[in-house]
Amino acid sequence: MAARKDIDGSASVPEFYGKELRWKREELGLTLRETVEGSFYAPTYLSEIERGQRRMPEDLAHHVDRVLRTDGFFGRCCEDVRRARRKGHAEYFERVLEAEKHAEAIEEWCPAVIPGLLQTGAYARTMVRAAHPAASDENVEEKVTARLARARLFENDHNVPEYWVILHESILRHPVLAPEEMAEQLDRIAALARRHRILPQAVPWNGGAYPLMQGGAMIMTFPDAPPLVYTESAYSGDTIDDPALVKRYRRSYDLLRAAALPPEATLAMIEEAAEDYRNGKQPD
Repeated sequence: MAARKDIDGSASVPEFYGKELRWKREELGLTLRETVEGSFYAPTYLSEIERGQRRMPEDLAHHVDRVLRTDGFFGRCCEDVRRARRKGHAEYFERVLEAEKHAEAIEEWCPAVIPGLLQTGAYARTMVRAAHPAASDENVEEKVTARLARARLFENDHNVPEYWVILHESILRHPVLAPEEMAEQLDRIAALARRHRILPQAVPWNGGAYPLMQGGAMIMTFPDAPPLVYTESAYSGDTIDDPALVKRYRRSYDLLRAAALPPEATLAMIEEAAEDYRNGKQPD
């Protein structure tokens, strides 16, 4: 049997919350299975909450309060945990933060900017400042740090989701940063592709009409849950789980992928654009 791992409650709010949950459950002599009995959640789900790896849904928090007789403690505190987990991110992005860590595959379409999972610090900082021109430097840095933390997804040697990203070619040619910083940003995408962490494709600028022209989309699939779609505009986002609507996005994404350049040609395009920036030449 694997050794039981202690929880460091000082590491973060979710870990503190999880440690309290485990302590109270074990004080009453209950197993994980006995604690979740009568709810819609599996023992493994509760175990991940105890380790600070998953958020506590409100309905489960109230269920736990009843079972553990904790007078509403976990129900009152679960919102604090959610706020801590999404620190630096908008409230509407909370479900994506949770979902992408458990996704088997993530397929993203970005028509206007490089997606957050692939951004360098310089690119993320420029995007955040453009969206929030009156924000304090501290607030901007908090958002940048949170965005860069998402990219740790690609550094894990186990359970790395298959990440397929389709970019519009114009993103590569839009110099939103100084040339050397644009080269660094494109180098990062190329390096992830060379390491087989991502599969990039580009929709050519002269390719005519294509599906999903109106905006970006992220499709997440899971080994143990139905797929989700996330769409976003400047200051709002929507997570879609309606099966019929998810199916329509799935079909449109597949058609878009067929209209895009193959990954090998896309990688060559990205590396060529990076070299142009390095040489002080505006990519054509």
